[in-house]
Amino acid sequence: MAEEENYANPLTAFFSVLFKVAALVFYIVVASFIDNFVIVFVITVFLVALDFWTVKNVSGRILVGLRWWNEINEDGESVWRFESLEQQELDRLNKKDSWLFWWTLYLTPVVWVALGIVAIVRVKLDYLLVVGVALVLSAANIIGFTKCRKDAKKQIQQFATQTVASQFASTLQTAFSV
Repeated sequence: MAEEENYANPLTAFFSVLFKVAALVFYIVVASFIDNFVIVFVITVFLVALDFWTVKNVSGRILVGLRWWNEINEDGESVWRFESLEQQELDRLNKKDSWLFWWTLYLTPVVWVALGIVAIVRVKLDYLLVVGVALVLSAANIIGFTKCRKDAKKQIQQFATQTVASQFASTLQTAFSV
């Protein structure tokens, strides 16, 4: 019988999910029973911001070996920066950790969109501001990590191509050396 793989980083996985769930639950429960937009806005946005920061700066690096950031260069242009672990380290990452990271990253904005639709149906349009902030921060992480993953794959392919070319050149040099 196959042994089930456990989370390699359960504390990081827990916090990767905690702030997402806390923001969603708080928003749903409080917005349903208390008609105080300011409280809902401040606490939900705070929880969403904690989620954004945790995923971007901790969970992404530990659970999937990726990190991204955006900076403004001297010309005032926005420049995306990506960082990933080496291929051998990426291969050793826990599959459950990775699965949890990617599914929660992509599923959370789907839930926020549904909550936005509910706000429209209930004619609580001011609550769309909360949903909008949550979607913007979720989208930033999705874009950042998706670009980072693509950049990591491109770097791996370039490394493989360079290694094969170097090996081929070395073989030719050895074959034709006098």
